[in-house]
Amino acid sequence: MTDDAYLYLSDGRVTTGAPGVPLSAVGGLECLETSAVQAWFGAQGVAADSPALRLVVPEETPAIPEEAERLPVPLTGEELARARQAAASGVRSSVEAELMAYQNCAGDRDELLRRAVASGLPAHRIAELTGLDPATVAAAAGAR
Repeated sequence: MTDDAYLYLSDGRVTTGAPGVPLSAVGGLECLETSAVQAWFGAQGVAADSPALRLVVPEETPAIPEEAERLPVPLTGEELARARQAAASGVRSSVEAELMAYQNCAGDRDELLRRAVASGLPAHRIAELTGLDPATVAAAAGAR
């Protein structure tokens, strides 16, 4: 496995089922403005909107056909998350979106638990609503 995502040219006749995602599915990427990527586009005779141009996330690079023209590209964390989301299938994509939402709210979990306790909601009810162990609720609600 590599730490780089890759741009590669798929067989122009087959894009459905080809590894990776079209750039249009990911949105703007900073790396597309670099001189290296622009030079590669020129050498390959393609534009960023070409249906044959695909972006593959690092963990999927072994799926790139060996004969394909490819270029490693750096992605920001947010760009990589968008690429992974776009590459995920329907159910997997939905679950990944839920996990990302959980990650965004889980960081504020203790604060939410403190507010719930401060509002007068009993700890056992908070545990029922959140699915957390009552001891976890009590510890998080008491932490500052």
